Amino acid sequence: MKEIKRLLDIIEDKPSKLHEKDFLLTWEQSRDELEKVLYLAEALKNMRAGNIDTRVFNNGLGISLFRDNSTRTRFSYASALNLVGLTQQDLDEGKSQIAHGETVRETANMISFCAEAIGIRDDMYLGAGNAYMREVGEALDEGFASGVLPQRPAIVNLQCDIDHPTQAMADLAWLKEHFGGLEKLKGKKIAMTWAYSPSYGKPLSVPQGIIGLMTRFGMDVTLAHPEGYGLLPEVMDIARHNAEASGGRFSQVATMEEAFQDADIVYPKSWAPWQIMQQRTELLRRNDGDGLKALEKTCLAENARHTNWHCTEEMMARTRGGKALYMHCLPADITGVSCEKGEVEASVFDRYRIETYKEASWKPWIIAAMILARKFPHPGQILAKRLEAATPRIYR
Repeated sequence: MKEIKRLLDIIEDKPSKLHEKDFLLTWEQSRDELEKVLYLAEALKNMRAGNIDTRVFNNGLGISLFRDNSTRTRFSYASALNLVGLTQQDLDEGKSQIAHGETVRETANMISFCAEAIGIRDDMYLGAGNAYMREVGEALDEGFASGVLPQRPAIVNLQCDIDHPTQAMADLAWLKEHFGGLEKLKGKKIAMTWAYSPSYGKPLSVPQGIIGLMTRFGMDVTLAHPEGYGLLPEVMDIARHNAEASGGRFSQVATMEEAFQDADIVYPKSWAPWQIMQQRTELLRRNDGDGLKALEKTCLAENARHTNWHCTEEMMARTRGGKALYMHCLPADITGVSCEKGEVEASVFDRYRIETYKEASWKPWIIAAMILARKFPHPGQILAKRLEAATPRIYR
């Protein structure tokens, strides 16, 4: 109880305007706002561990719209809704009037009469996913202002074409836990590297999310990828600015070996070049099946030229003391397990398997924290009422 109260005090001390805006990109939030979400997530996690009911809503819907496949994020969102007392309702676009030409403005209002949150995953189309979320937000603002909606639902970015804020924030929460505090992260070297995968078209949002967020906390962020696999130039500029402002460092190197050298944390992950994702978007919009097949063939052949970008035991030996923390958003392409050759050697992944599960386990708490921060100007006070009520989650 004492630790939870301490966390709630920290939450209330963090100045924030998160209740006035949707959390769509981490670099749009202040350092205090990022920390507010982290401490809210920690408080929620501790309350559940203490068998305290965290439901702040007695009813209401949480709408989920997934335009891409998902396991961890889908179930994390459902868990987060359950934690705060909301009922999940999937929006299946194929079964809605969207297929008949219903506009975004109309759909956003029609699904929101009793909705408190809308989680959107839209990472397939470069230049479209984040823009779609903002269009939904504008429609909700209009609906609420004109009295159509009795409340303005929180929009949660469950992954877009630019950023994956729930993943990046869960990663940061895990690093905070693993190293013993945010202040312990300053100066730590994290290697965000491309890694070989026998598939193509993986979004850029995870590596972009990592370089865009970890540079906010004074870390030494090193990016590495083969030539031609660059990230969005504007996100690179943001990472450089963030590192300069936080007293950290952002650098690029040409090889995985250089990136892993003396690293405290490694994050080997495959992604497609932004130019390729741009081509893919154009082909998808034209429903050009032949063009997509040709692009995939070309990209897989290019990937195959870089199979040496592989997180092996030899590569891990280059890290600080040979004991860097391995991270991945999952699922990882594991050599000899999920594919013939992939991002990471089986022995490396298995040694850090539990750690990656702990990394992933922070996502429900982060999503729930984002919802509370958007819905309430003083979420710490709201949780304090639940703490005072001390309603048990499970009656024993």
